[in-house]
Amino acid sequence: MEKGLFTKIVTIMSVGVLILGVSGCGKSNSSASNDKKKELRVGVSAGPYNDLFNSVVKPILEKKGYTVKLVNFSNLLLSEVALTEDSIDLNVAQHTAYMNNFNKEKNAHLLPIVHIPTVPAGIFSDKFKTIKDVKAGAKIAIPKDPSNTARAYNLLQKAGWIKLKAGIDPMSASKSDIIENPHNLNITLMDSAQIPRAMKDIDFAVLPGSIVYSSHIDASKSLLSENIVKDLEITAVVNKGKENSVWAKDIVAAYKSDEFKKYMKEHNKNNYWVIPDGLK
Repeated sequence: MEKGLFTKIVTIMSVGVLILGVSGCGKSNSSASNDKKKELRVGVSAGPYNDLFNSVVKPILEKKGYTVKLVNFSNLLLSEVALTEDSIDLNVAQHTAYMNNFNKEKNAHLLPIVHIPTVPAGIFSDKFKTIKDVKAGAKIAIPKDPSNTARAYNLLQKAGWIKLKAGIDPMSASKSDIIENPHNLNITLMDSAQIPRAMKDIDFAVLPGSIVYSSHIDASKSLLSENIVKDLEITAVVNKGKENSVWAKDIVAAYKSDEFKKYMKEHNKNNYWVIPDGLK
């Protein structure tokens, strides 16, 4: 009986080791398959960053043997959710401040893999020609999502229209941080995409570059542009765990390629794009 019991134990242990071995191999193969995969799903919506990707980066990747599938979303938030669910592999339309806010609110783990050319936010008006035309009680529309709200308040401060508390994190500036509003500006928070439609009813608006582009507004009509800091540079973003994959590194290489630099040199009229140091 002791010998029979010993045989049973050895048999059970052997089966267990075999199952673990098969499981481990399966996981390794799956990881390797994801690392070396040749089909990329990119979340896109109307805007300059997706168009830039399609015009330059996509062809570079296709030359390396990738099939690039564009998955359309009506807004960035839906694309973000898809990234967290691994329904897509990449998007290229958000800055770090927006990503950090999304990660915090949704307990997500998105990561930037490369900073890319960015169109700065600006102050626009259909009624006035200069920021000096601001009057008491002027109606100002700014984006309502937290990261773009903060950059709008910083731009209003650059214009000399308001003053923010000293020492605050500029990426988290809010209405409560305004300590001076000498013109008694009527600042209204709106969905970014809706602001261009309200231009006739307001005096000035702060518009992110992507909205200027998608609304076909002449970027040269910006009365004042923001200073692009690192957290406001647009980035190519993936879900955590994918940042070191072969395909992610190939995307980074495409943005840093001589072909990409040549394209930007030829198409960056009037310095429409702010190019990050890593791509110069």
